[in-house]
Amino acid sequence: MTFKALLATKSEGQVSASIVDLQEQDLMPGDVTVRVEYSTVNYKDALAISGRAEVIRQFPLIAGIDFAGVVEASQHPGIAVGDRVLANGRGLSQTHHGGFAQKARVNGDWLVKIPEVFSTQDAMAIGTAGYTAMLSVLALEHGGITPARGDVLVTGANGGVGSIAIAILSGLGYRVVASTGRIDEHEYLTGLGAAQIIDRRTLSEKGAPIAPEKWAGAVDSVGSHTLANVLAQTQYRGVVTACGLAQGLDLPGSVLPFILRNVTLAGIDSVNAPREARLQAWSRLASDLDLGKLARTTQVVGLAEVPAVAGRIFEGKVRGRVVVDVNA
Repeated sequence: MTFKALLATKSEGQVSASIVDLQEQDLMPGDVTVRVEYSTVNYKDALAISGRAEVIRQFPLIAGIDFAGVVEASQHPGIAVGDRVLANGRGLSQTHHGGFAQKARVNGDWLVKIPEVFSTQDAMAIGTAGYTAMLSVLALEHGGITPARGDVLVTGANGGVGSIAIAILSGLGYRVVASTGRIDEHEYLTGLGAAQIIDRRTLSEKGAPIAPEKWAGAVDSVGSHTLANVLAQTQYRGVVTACGLAQGLDLPGSVLPFILRNVTLAGIDSVNAPREARLQAWSRLASDLDLGKLARTTQVVGLAEVPAVAGRIFEGKVRGRVVVDVNA
């Protein structure tokens, strides 16, 4: 039996991705085989299949850093045939075949059982972006940032991390300030729970090394000048989480926010996070994420549409989350 997959190849330095038919023997080693139902397109996926960044370390490789589906075969303790499972990061779409396929075979340690409240489609509407957003919220809480401390800024608000971070934080009682380059998305962002919307241009240019205090915490997926300005405007003993580089991977800022205001910059790694952190994040998503808000962030596409979605991500034309029905 064959299955369909979006296979990334590289020729003369150029990366391309196309739908191919593969067989189970084409899968890589692992002790669990999953019948994939859904995947999702993240910014990292767009980088991978476009070749704009060296995400994929070996070719050819099935792309996709996420998947959700049903276990078909398992030799892993605690994971049984019929279990609904998901995977985020690890080596997917880097050194191991990923989730843009109808089948996946991985190490069972990479898998998390999908909480009962979520369907497999919900799990991928969350995906790495939503899981990263929850890790960011947990880091804010760990740093003592409660709703009573003041506003929390979310940059890249229309993106996947930003959209779900707004939904989670507002549901927990935080007053959320959303930074976006698409002010016309006001209704979408307020529907997710944003109390205030600011133009990203107020943060994206070179700014002062230290500036008036505005927010108690922030979730940043942009990096570069934006992150530097966010830090400069964070309140005393505030916490800023960093999980993305949409504007750039540089940090052209100052040590003054750290020295004068005791600001904490918390890095968020979704790829290699330990299993305990993953389980905590997914447990909290199950209790703290409004499914109605999640639905408002989501659109569904077929496997063949993924490359076009990647292009729209770079053009800033994708809002929220894009779920991939690998069987469509």
